[in-house]
Amino acid sequence: MRIALIDPSLFSLPYDRALASGLGRTRHEVVLHGRAPRPGDGSPGPIAIRDSFYHISEAGLCRNLPGPLRLGVKGVDHAWSMWRMIRQLRKAAPDVIHFQWLPLPVIDRAFLGAFREIAPIVLTVHDTNPFNGEASASIQRQGVEKCLFQFDRLIVHTKQGEGRLSKLGIPESRITVLPHGMLVDPVPATPDPMDGKLTFLLFGKIKPYKGADLLISAIAGLPPLLRAQARVLIVGKPYMDVAALQAQAAAAGVVVEIETGFVEEENIAGFFSQGTVATFPYREIEASGVLFLALAHGRPVIASRLGAFGELLTNGKHGLLVPVGDVPALTRALQQMLSDRAFAAACAAEVQKLAGSIPDWDRIAEATVAVYREAQRAKSFSRDQRADAECPATGPQTVSEARP
Repeated sequence: MRIALIDPSLFSLPYDRALASGLGRTRHEVVLHGRAPRPGDGSPGPIAIRDSFYHISEAGLCRNLPGPLRLGVKGVDHAWSMWRMIRQLRKAAPDVIHFQWLPLPVIDRAFLGAFREIAPIVLTVHDTNPFNGEASASIQRQGVEKCLFQFDRLIVHTKQGEGRLSKLGIPESRITVLPHGMLVDPVPATPDPMDGKLTFLLFGKIKPYKGADLLISAIAGLPPLLRAQARVLIVGKPYMDVAALQAQAAAAGVVVEIETGFVEEENIAGFFSQGTVATFPYREIEASGVLFLALAHGRPVIASRLGAFGELLTNGKHGLLVPVGDVPALTRALQQMLSDRAFAAACAAEVQKLAGSIPDWDRIAEATVAVYREAQRAKSFSRDQRADAECPATGPQTVSEARP
């Protein structure tokens, strides 16, 4: 099967790479279309990225334009890129077109019908609450629902996501829940006594929905003696005012280490070392690539009870789950990890076991291809129905003349 995988802005490059590699190993031909990789994107792995998007706005001069003007240029460039993408795919004639993201649904919806004329279209809905409800992405959320109804099949990673799409009126027959795979190979299982000072790590892009401010408030609520046993480490490329977090910590008398910037793949393991608790005080999430990094490194977890955290992890076994936005509950979870090291060590051991049970990317690829086959059948059925409506029978049909 020939598959066009489309992620215009490379929002989920590690996921794209893993899925494309799995599809390739199962003998399918995959072309990943996106913008040109930037320094800091990480390696695309064995899958080449076809530079199909943003030839204008990614140019050096445009990237230095003032924010609003650059966004306007990028919007026009996105429409131009989608039109150019359609022309490319008409020549390539893929068997299926699989979108990972719709960066500008208000524009994308005008092009989806043309894509669907080429091949069935499938969308992985990584965030059923688009861009996790961030206020800064209000323009990018416009038109999302209308776009969803245009796809032959939708893929989500959680039952939470399936339920949200169903509430929009999308038939359950068009929604498939597929697991999110590991983004790195699990490290060999070794006992971790979780002794000494514990590091509470918030890793990945620093955005408001990830609740760094909630973690700082929760740490501030710890008794001084326990707080002295805790190290708070926030690591990632910032998409918000980090100075505000530093000011919050200073006002609360809390020491917080913030390391900004992209982390190269070879350096990731160093942040998930022994004595580290992966911490996710998220306000919103569907599935989290960072969660699967934590699983791969056998880290106990403290997380909000939502999305993949609530569905994949067992409270009290793999770590502790707390209500969304509940700072006192988050403080109690931190306190339990710090005061009961045997519990923390047991959670680390259970996470190591859980990592071994996650489906590999070859199995995920096979399940994804099954979705593609369903999309092909759905599109073919829809085309047959349309043909029947456009060319009604002129007289009674015999049984032999009737459509099977």
